[in-house]
Amino acid sequence: METHPFAAAPADSPTLESLSVEPLLTSEFDVDPGSVYERLRRTYGPVAPVGLMGVPAWLVLDYREVLEVLRNESVWRRDVRHWRARAEGRLPQDWPLLAGYEVRQTMFFDDEEHRAARQTYHSAMRPFQDGHSPEGWELRAAVARYADELVGMLAAESGRVGFADLAAQYTRPLLLMVTTKLFGCPVELSDEIVMDLWRMLDGGPDAGPATGRVLGAMTRLAAHRRSRPGEDLTSYMLLADPTLSDEQLGRELFMNAVYLNDITGNMVCNTLLEVLRGNASVRRSLSAGQVGETVNRAALANPPTANLCFRFAARDVRLGNFWIRAGDIVSPSVASAHRDLLAIQSSHLVDSAISTRAHLAWGAGPHQCPSAARELAGTIMTTAVGRIFEHFAKAELTLPPDQLPWRSGPVVRGLRLLPVRYELSAGVVVPGPPEGAEKTDGVVAVPEAERQRSGLLGALRRMMFGGRKA
Repeated sequence: METHPFAAAPADSPTLESLSVEPLLTSEFDVDPGSVYERLRRTYGPVAPVGLMGVPAWLVLDYREVLEVLRNESVWRRDVRHWRARAEGRLPQDWPLLAGYEVRQTMFFDDEEHRAARQTYHSAMRPFQDGHSPEGWELRAAVARYADELVGMLAAESGRVGFADLAAQYTRPLLLMVTTKLFGCPVELSDEIVMDLWRMLDGGPDAGPATGRVLGAMTRLAAHRRSRPGEDLTSYMLLADPTLSDEQLGRELFMNAVYLNDITGNMVCNTLLEVLRGNASVRRSLSAGQVGETVNRAALANPPTANLCFRFAARDVRLGNFWIRAGDIVSPSVASAHRDLLAIQSSHLVDSAISTRAHLAWGAGPHQCPSAARELAGTIMTTAVGRIFEHFAKAELTLPPDQLPWRSGPVVRGLRLLPVRYELSAGVVVPGPPEGAEKTDGVVAVPEAERQRSGLLGALRRMMFGGRKA
């Protein structure tokens, strides 16, 4: 059979390095990323050359092209070792986004290595995926219980009518509590792990040390569970693949901590925001009791990941109006793709429940977020969102939506805070202060012994009353 070699880029087509790229992460992008995406689309078409903290990259803007990159694993690779600029030593030594990509774990594997790692993960998640199994039932019950306890704590602090930050006082601690239980952590995780995940994803100046701290914590957890296995994801990962070293398992837990705390947390906050800001489509689904559909509609309007993980071209390939060279870095923009999709089919998407499943919040193709993880995240999100609107008779933003502070990095666009004024429903019981607590100048002081007895709520209590467990 005659073979046909793949076409190479024409000699006169511009290379990424030869183009004058526009920095993506500007003050305009922080305030209104949508306008930046639209300007890039008008100027360059479906694919645009941009600068990411001083490094040129291709930003994929249109829905069709983003799907092509996500689905075609033979052309678009996830392993950072395919990146030509990295292999040739042309990256700045302190480029902050590289720290996370140097962590060798499932997200950055290709082909058989990737499939085998996903199978291990699916096997470990299976007990939690089934709502009728003891592990699955207990985890689902725990998520609901944690949400109720956190609302109760808000009420104990501020009363039946009060003010709260639903990001710092509800969503973040809820996800930390779930992570503590799912991973089998011997002590409660503190809010500092979330801050380190932010530093890594946002490419802050200390992204490298932050990545190292989280990896170190997860590796120690892996060693602890190897010596003391339990009914938790960490132990089941070791059961599914006993050859995993503590370091390898720590890297996998690191990946799951990112998705569980930052990505899922952003989805919860973004869904709450879309309801509170008056998104008619989102509100209609919530009013109809379709909380899962509410989350889907919010993900379409405001995805938790603005731009998905980098891909690297395996060969020269035409995409949009440009030839992408082998080894070029490509960033698929979910936020821009969703804007493109809504612009093309807006009336269809608003009215159809099925069409909202076209959102790319969990990716697509071979590297799509595993189904077991999506189901778990879906349970957490629908419970977290549903419990808020069950317990709150009224809730309104205390800042105009355009004044809310965002983390607008190269990967995520997540709220730093979600301030609301709320009024509890009549049936919600407001707990009294913990036994032995003293109130001075309106501040409740909780004895250390009570904090230690408080179980998973200790993480939030330490955040609210000061001090953290190491």
